[in-house]
Amino acid sequence: MPRLHATPITRSFPKTTVVFGLLAATSSLHLQAAPGAAEMVIHADTPQWTIDRHIYSQFAEHLGRGIYEGLWVDEDSSIPNTRGLRNDVVAALKHLQIPAIRWPGGCFADEYHWRDGIGPREQRPVSVNTNWGGVTDDNAFGTHEFMDLVQQLDSEAYISGNLGGGSVQEMRDWVEYLTSDSASTLANLRRQNGRDKPWKIAYFGIGNESWGCGGAMRPEYYADEYRRYAQYVGQANGSLPRIASGSSGEDFHWTDVLMKQAGTMMHGLSLHYYTVPGGWANKGLATSVNEDEWAETLRLTLRMDDLLVEHSKIMDQYDPEKRVGLMVDEWGTWFAPEPGSNPGFLYQQNTLRDAMVAALNLNLFHAHGERVRMTAIAQMVNVLQAMILTDKDRMLLTPTYHVFEMYKVHQDATFIPIAFDTPRYRHGDIDLPMVSVTVSRDAAGKLHVSLVNIDPKESISLRATVPGMTATQVSGRLLTATALNAHNTFDKPDQVHPVAFAGATLHDGRLDVQLPAKAIVTLELR
Repeated sequence: MPRLHATPITRSFPKTTVVFGLLAATSSLHLQAAPGAAEMVIHADTPQWTIDRHIYSQFAEHLGRGIYEGLWVDEDSSIPNTRGLRNDVVAALKHLQIPAIRWPGGCFADEYHWRDGIGPREQRPVSVNTNWGGVTDDNAFGTHEFMDLVQQLDSEAYISGNLGGGSVQEMRDWVEYLTSDSASTLANLRRQNGRDKPWKIAYFGIGNESWGCGGAMRPEYYADEYRRYAQYVGQANGSLPRIASGSSGEDFHWTDVLMKQAGTMMHGLSLHYYTVPGGWANKGLATSVNEDEWAETLRLTLRMDDLLVEHSKIMDQYDPEKRVGLMVDEWGTWFAPEPGSNPGFLYQQNTLRDAMVAALNLNLFHAHGERVRMTAIAQMVNVLQAMILTDKDRMLLTPTYHVFEMYKVHQDATFIPIAFDTPRYRHGDIDLPMVSVTVSRDAAGKLHVSLVNIDPKESISLRATVPGMTATQVSGRLLTATALNAHNTFDKPDQVHPVAFAGATLHDGRLDVQLPAKAIVTLELR
């Protein structure tokens, strides 16, 4: 989680045609919209890359109530649980088909010593979480508990190793403890603690935010440290995919140095970018949303496109085959903590505005899917832009949760490019594309079209042709609300949720959509 924020970059958005994934296109892109409608071509005849399901990964840090109460309640809790993990939260998360979970941090990762979280819980040491609120952590939730969560969710593990505050030997030993099937002392210690077979780890992060809370390092220094740590992790498990700590936002120099000095030793390079309207010193509340705040939030969110473009260009110089993935393993909104909550816990509400941020980012990740292989929204439960909020034994699903649920159809599907003349959304001096679209084709041949209208007042008529497919049936789901700050509460948990969408029709293979204002829609074409 960042403590610093770099100077913004600027980039003008296209004035007319928005093209997603078309590498070669000329006159066919300049489409003429019929009066009152915007024209779109869905190029089902030009399929492109696979949208890696790991783009839909999650992040769970020892921060506030994200782990304790949010996920872990102890086995003797009155809240229904399975081996200490609360059943309601696990069931809701499992429905999202989460590909991987990043743990234990975040900034917490570089102060976490894994041996504190194994063995009998009553014998584990109590530590102080110096990054987030100065609270104590009894280490009840450690390696085995996390891997149990991963197993209950049918997910995969993304472990962040302690480079900033730990030794090479400590990190190497953790990898051996996790993944060795030998008769070594560490593998036998894992067996003694209740796990016979080694676990499969999807990714292993070599430190976190090493430019900030993970050690305040220069990129040149971190590159050398990364090489050293990655070498010894590889000795413990040479096939384990390793992720280097990448830049904050638009620190392109960091990416250049890391790719130049260590790119051949990494499988992925992380990128962190948060949508922070008002800036770090003047963050507003999540539920304070007038149109000025709405427009500014979405403007900042769409800067993600600039970052993906520029970081990818640098990576292409050193890795033209795109072997190294760009891993956006922290992203999302960051507002002021809810009044009355511990400010170090980063607990915020989640509104329709957050849903817009989630959908826009996912659309961008799809469009940059040749390089973007994994992302992890921050965070899963009770922290920042969460999927789920809890209050003791109560639980609610946020608007962001519903976006992830509507969008899960895109996981591991084939990206389909589009050509589209989008109208503009203008508010004051902010000028943005009004509509964002992503399209994919699943293994069964169905097309899924996700559309986002960011304009809070104006609906729009869309007309699309689909060369390469003759669709005969269309259905859809809609997420919207009356108020910009609409959100779910524990007393009214269903104020924002998906409903059936009847605004899409097919006529001779042409798709017509009546897209409401401030709406997110996912269609299925068969």
